Amino acid sequence: MLSDIEIAQQAQAQPIVSIAKKLGIDEDSLELYGRYKAKLSESLIRERSQGKDGKLILVTAINPTPAGEGKTTTSVGLGDALSCIGKKTVIALREPSLGPVFGIKGGAAGGGYAQVIPMEDINLHFTGDMHAITAANNLLCAMLDNHIQQGNALGIDVKKILIKRCLDMNDRELRNIVAGLGGRVNGVPREDGFIITVASEVMAILCLASDITDLKERLGRILVAYTFDGRPVYARDLKANGAMAALLRDAVKPNLVQTLEGTPAIMHGGPFANIAHGCNSVRATKLGLKLADYCVTEAGFGSDLGAEKFFDIKCRKAGLTPSAVVLVATVRALKYNGGVPKTELGAENLEALEKGIVNLGVHIDNMHKYGVPVVVAINRFGADTDAELSFIEDYCTKLGADFALSEVFSKGGKGGIELAEKVVAAAEKPSQFKPLYDTALPVKEKIETIAKSIYGADGVTYTAAAEKAIAEIEKLDAGDLPVCIAKTQYSLSDDPARLGKPQGFNITVRDARLSNGAGFVVVYTGDIMTMPGLPKVPAAEKIDVDADGRITGLF
Repeated sequence: MLSDIEIAQQAQAQPIVSIAKKLGIDEDSLELYGRYKAKLSESLIRERSQGKDGKLILVTAINPTPAGEGKTTTSVGLGDALSCIGKKTVIALREPSLGPVFGIKGGAAGGGYAQVIPMEDINLHFTGDMHAITAANNLLCAMLDNHIQQGNALGIDVKKILIKRCLDMNDRELRNIVAGLGGRVNGVPREDGFIITVASEVMAILCLASDITDLKERLGRILVAYTFDGRPVYARDLKANGAMAALLRDAVKPNLVQTLEGTPAIMHGGPFANIAHGCNSVRATKLGLKLADYCVTEAGFGSDLGAEKFFDIKCRKAGLTPSAVVLVATVRALKYNGGVPKTELGAENLEALEKGIVNLGVHIDNMHKYGVPVVVAINRFGADTDAELSFIEDYCTKLGADFALSEVFSKGGKGGIELAEKVVAAAEKPSQFKPLYDTALPVKEKIETIAKSIYGADGVTYTAAAEKAIAEIEKLDAGDLPVCIAKTQYSLSDDPARLGKPQGFNITVRDARLSNGAGFVVVYTGDIMTMPGLPKVPAAEKIDVDADGRITGLF
């Protein structure tokens, strides 16, 4: 059996100029990065800003497990399947973060015969967007520390600095550090730390900005610190946002690539799905809707995190109306939710499937709360038995949920034709989309609405630190922003060990932080890691390059 990278390297990629022509884009509107990838120009985005939108299809999933659900693979395969049945389609995806590629995840551009290529480029440096975001974030940090070093005219309290430096690499050693050692000329000593680039507010801002002017204004709104007398200090107070925007001049432009089957794919941005909204950029999605009849996109983790934020933050902010939701589920993941260890998921176990399938039921019900038609994609794996697949199909039928078996991993677009046809039918139904809550509500009421309606919690408990943080945010007149809840992805609750459909629990909010430039309030439940570490056996140990520059071992 071929690995993902071997399949990708055997593909006959089409020149990106030819892919662009499928969307009616001429070569003058492309900024080429070699033969197979390009950035889409500002002039193209402006020219296509008017006109009719296509149908927006969101791909989300049940709660993720170590077994993997194949959300990106399903997104890519669905796009290819829609192309197979004659629909003009574009896929809008996030860019992979570099760090996890060398850690535990491997590649992140789909899998099997449902991939986006050039897979190696996408998973490594791509077009340099991640590095530009890293540089912009760290320029702000450098200017902040320099301001303090050069006399601290603003009176910044070094114990109340909120922003951290970032790096697009898994490196636990940098989570907590002491900076500025070595005497007066080397800075003011203080505690600091790094986060991974995709967890930075700069990344979230890039993905929500409508254009470079909006980007610059949002960067200026980043809350970086407080003064000794408690006044907020923003990036614009340091006069940093202009230079930051200059570093992001090219990064703000969406990237065009292709699937194995030649379906156009726009990959742009990749914010964390916990402390940010976990979706590709607004610019990429909006452009995709103007370029094709169907735009397939995805949101990170399960629907309780990714889809909720896609609807309540991205769609609300950008004025998007999704036409249908594809909810990915697998036999393996549902058995895992029923208590089966990862090592035993290959064996048929209808009893565990019956216990775990309630997780799927919750996600179906939650998606209906947004007024958008839902299609369940049963992502088939080789060890799945007919009895197990039939059990899921019967369950969906009882709930009145449409469903289709998806075999895009092994068969590409042809393995998703039934799913594509079901999605087209669902998208023709009227979408009654509406966000879950009114942003005018107090911060706590918004948190409690999500906790009770989406997670199934009985209520919310706040620590003293959280109470103080929320009060400070409301004092800054930022209480009318949507909330972005950082929670474990593995459970509907805030306890990763509570699988399936947890009941009788409260969500504990331990802290809150204002992402003022992005335009949401981050609410922390549990211990959310913003700088991952490498596992005992990193994926990097298997990655290599030969004398001809051919990469091996990348997933």
